[in-house]
Amino acid sequence: MRKSLLFVVNVDWFFVSHRLPIAIEAMQHGYEVHLATQMTGQEERLRELGIICHPMSIDRGYGGFLHIMHFLWSLCGLFRKTRPDIVHLVSIKPVIFGGIAARLTGTKNVVASISGLGFVFIAKGLMAGLRRRLVQLLYRLSLGNGKATIIVQNTSDRDDFKRMIGKPDMETILIRGSGVDLDQYPLTPLPEGPLRIVMAARLLHDKGVVEYLSAARILRDKGLDITFLLAGDVDPANPACISQSELTAMKEEGVVTFSGHVQDVASLMASCHLVVLPSYREGLSKVLIEAAACGRAIVTTDVPGCRDAIVSGETGLLAEPRDAASLAAAIEQATGDRQRLEEMGKAGRRFAEATFDVRQVVARHLEIYDALSTG
Repeated sequence: MRKSLLFVVNVDWFFVSHRLPIAIEAMQHGYEVHLATQMTGQEERLRELGIICHPMSIDRGYGGFLHIMHFLWSLCGLFRKTRPDIVHLVSIKPVIFGGIAARLTGTKNVVASISGLGFVFIAKGLMAGLRRRLVQLLYRLSLGNGKATIIVQNTSDRDDFKRMIGKPDMETILIRGSGVDLDQYPLTPLPEGPLRIVMAARLLHDKGVVEYLSAARILRDKGLDITFLLAGDVDPANPACISQSELTAMKEEGVVTFSGHVQDVASLMASCHLVVLPSYREGLSKVLIEAAACGRAIVTTDVPGCRDAIVSGETGLLAEPRDAASLAAAIEQATGDRQRLEEMGKAGRRFAEATFDVRQVVARHLEIYDALSTG
């Protein structure tokens, strides 16, 4: 019989952008691949590729108790029905409740990808602190038995996760991000003409959207001839999403050009001189490794998952998080010398080739799956 692999992911577009190459390679290695996720338009494509889809209702916000219990109950039923050889859980809710469901159903081979610690570990205030305590308890219930294979994307998340679980000796596997297809994101020369800078991200507060606009305002007031682009859509299901009134005010101000969601990210980067991401925290930013592959210098924040995507001073520059003045200064420094921009971009491409090739990421996952299925 074919070995079966079940992915549990919060939403289908995230699976397509971050895990699809792994699933395709797994099928080529003889695995029957299943996917449990919230479907938002990718189901037909996924089924055509041969992936068996199990649509589920997964609230990516805080949700309520009844929704959480329904999600957990649905996962238990799915695990019992499909009896997968391996379950791969990706993102916070699937990891927490998939891990609990696996323990309840006796599902043995569990892989948990900690792709960033999420909004709840970034937000501040009393309620955020209480939610962190709750999530910490749930992580311990889900993965505290030490039997799951834990994948992390950066060393800060690894250390924080071990402390949160209360198991400093817990074994983890470091795989730096989801990788980038170096053929689809080729090295391109810098464009001619005035400077163009792009931030490509969902329009969330914790991606640093407000700081990006503020930095653009600072540099405009200094008289710098720079076009600032912001490529991305709102994500209403995410608690950190900017409000419609905020978005309207930003567009009316006109400091930044909003382009919405862009499908061809490689072409977007080829049209720009610098890529900026002032995020508060990431697992390992996919857009930054795509920027490196395209040979674009980067300005990002000195936080986990962002600083891990560059070689500071060689492929990009770091700014302080939540600090528009620091971000503006880093952008001005990076764009002050076109030759240096080119050199940082070429160094970024070499870094991407050595570190972020998607083929390496896929191969490492298949090694993990094969070891579990034959163990």
